[in-house]
Amino acid sequence: MHRDSLKSVSRLVVKLGTGVLTDSRKLIDPAQLEQLVAQVAALKKTGKEVVLVTSGAVGAGMGALGYESRPANLAEKQACAAVGQSRLMAAYDKLFSAHGILVAQVLLTHEDLEHHERHLNARNTLVTLLDRGVVPIINENDAVSFTEIKFGDNDKLSALVASLLPADLLVILTTVDGVIENFGKENSKLLPVIEQIDAAIEDMAGGTTSATAVGGMKSKIDAAKIVIRSGIPLVIASGKKKNALAEILSGKAEGTLFVAQPTRLQGRKRWIAFFHHPKGTLFVDDGAKRALRESGKSLLPPGVARCEGDFAADDVVRICDLDGMEFARGITRFNSAAVREKNLPKEELVHRDDLVIL
Repeated sequence: MHRDSLKSVSRLVVKLGTGVLTDSRKLIDPAQLEQLVAQVAALKKTGKEVVLVTSGAVGAGMGALGYESRPANLAEKQACAAVGQSRLMAAYDKLFSAHGILVAQVLLTHEDLEHHERHLNARNTLVTLLDRGVVPIINENDAVSFTEIKFGDNDKLSALVASLLPADLLVILTTVDGVIENFGKENSKLLPVIEQIDAAIEDMAGGTTSATAVGGMKSKIDAAKIVIRSGIPLVIASGKKKNALAEILSGKAEGTLFVAQPTRLQGRKRWIAFFHHPKGTLFVDDGAKRALRESGKSLLPPGVARCEGDFAADDVVRICDLDGMEFARGITRFNSAAVREKNLPKEELVHRDDLVIL
């Protein structure tokens, strides 16, 4: 049932991880890159719009600069990214040209998608490229990014790009066949469909031990939370299989499918929910939580038990229950000092139009 809906996908984002792009020496693997490009080109020929989010720049630069493992020093990592990114794009350009397909390099920082006008501009650029039959190839602008402005990893970046467009599907191609229960044990098994991300699913997702990679399965589960709340399904599958993308889009049981929530968030609500580093936290009582979640109400000042952080009016804040579990995000109409002093008029602190239940 869920898989059948993938047959009607017309626009998808495909994320290629470092592990599927590089060989054991951490250099770009030309044969692997060629087969992945061939898969995307085949989709393009059936009329699909495809956006690629690619890792591999730091890995490509590491090999060129003689590093054995991913450097911990930020400047060295950025040097690897700067050398590697141009090599990576040159390889993509050559391979896609053989299929008669134009590519475009798009390098993003978190700020590009957090700032509303730049967010809309990035979206317009990508849609225009797709309209012209171009494959946008997106990476984080690693040569200038630093911790405060980073997405964190390309799994999250791919989820944000899918949400930005919005796409009909996100596919993350990796070195494993999907989400695997009891990974590394004799009784391991692939989970074909995940309808809800619960504690058991989160517990299955460890980090990564790869010398070139960043994310691991945990970052993929975090990416899944973003896209399924946006109303977009996600498939995690093996990038080593030569027909994985075709199998996924024909509705076959390839990889692990995360089922999208039935209602798609509006563009502005997606922007509020996922494209910000929240500046503070509002802890609300049980009555306010119920009013927000079940009755679609605005957040009023009496419902706030306490607040943390230093934020201004119009900043995005996390909204948590008294146990500290975040269940919503919103744009606050007053600053943190006014909230702490309880010096607020009897009007909405976060209006329901500026609030998203996660």
